[in-house]
Amino acid sequence: MNESFALFGLSTTPIELVSFVLSVMTVLLNIRQNHWAWLFAILSSATYGVVFYGARLYGDMALQLVFISVSFWGWYQWLHGDATHERLPVTRTTQRGLWMAAAGWAVGFAVLAWFLHSFTDTDVPKTDAFLTAGSLVGQVLLSRKKLENWHVWIMVDVIYVGLYIHKGLMLTALLYGMFVVMAAIGLLAWKKSMGEGGAAAEAMVLK
Repeated sequence: MNESFALFGLSTTPIELVSFVLSVMTVLLNIRQNHWAWLFAILSSATYGVVFYGARLYGDMALQLVFISVSFWGWYQWLHGDATHERLPVTRTTQRGLWMAAAGWAVGFAVLAWFLHSFTDTDVPKTDAFLTAGSLVGQVLLSRKKLENWHVWIMVDVIYVGLYIHKGLMLTALLYGMFVVMAAIGLLAWKKSMGEGGAAAEAMVLK
């Protein structure tokens, strides 16, 4: 599935195209707070792991394996994750939680940058490490339905666009440009869900 072909003027491969479609479905379902988003996240992570290996983005490749593991946990959290084991509501991260997220991002970046520089042939160890660590933070916040996960994804996805253009993954660069817009929509939708009938209300702006 690695033979390149042109799609709307963009060079891509069948597996990258499949990954593109699965990823779009994942974010659309996340915006709607639909728990089936996690199934699409698992599938898209598996296919994108292959894509990133071919592009020598080893941090992103390993990240997909972590995403698959975290997705099972996130799926359970969304369905049974609050104190009463009912469906998890959208909430804001505490100040302590934000500091922990920032610290985790910084430590993850330092460790991954060292590892990628020392043990792989990637030509973008620092960028790959920064975005991988940030994506892990975003995924954990998403799993707990913290509103701030969208802020993390907006920041990460903007930088990813440039990285994937650099790597020649033009369809994936387009996907992440779409993700920036979708993350902004998700942020507004989740804010709306918190303001209509309490934190547990559904976000349904994409009907």
